[in-house]
Amino acid sequence: MLGKNRRQARREERQEERRTFGRGGSATRYRMREKLVSIGDDFWIENEAGERAFKVDGKALRIRQTLIFEDARGNALCKIQERMLRIKDTMEIEGPNGERLAMVKKALITPLRDRWIAKIGDGPDMKVQGNILDHEYTIEADGRKVAEVSKKWFRVRDTYGVEVAPGQDDVLILAITACVDQMAHN
Repeated sequence: MLGKNRRQARREERQEERRTFGRGGSATRYRMREKLVSIGDDFWIENEAGERAFKVDGKALRIRQTLIFEDARGNALCKIQERMLRIKDTMEIEGPNGERLAMVKKALITPLRDRWIAKIGDGPDMKVQGNILDHEYTIEADGRKVAEVSKKWFRVRDTYGVEVAPGQDDVLILAITACVDQMAHN
């Protein structure tokens, strides 16, 4: 009986999230490509209306994997770089002036689900958990969902959606998603 009440409570909680965060809210949804960028490739992240929102530039001829996020006009917003010689996979997100925005790492122990952590420079750390390989996961900060990633929203092959909650830094969330995608699908 107790298990049934917990399930019912979780179901109601998810329904409430959908009302405030989901399609009824003012969340922003983006479309991304699986295996985002191979070395030397460029890729556009589109908004829900199909408009180009951000460009991801995969820099060629570098020892470390490097991705540059730019706005639609070509202004650099952040840089993602693989950090080598670490115990676990790590990627760093830097701002346009070289300041560290986040460090994304895979958790060492992942019993049932994939788990990642994004250590944010000036804010609460974000937890990424769910089915990373199938692009069905959430990103949380301070115990509340700030983004959801799902392949179900788009019918286009090799794409998935990222829905960012209102008031969040869209570029940072998309950069964290790109880091997780790169490290999970290497």
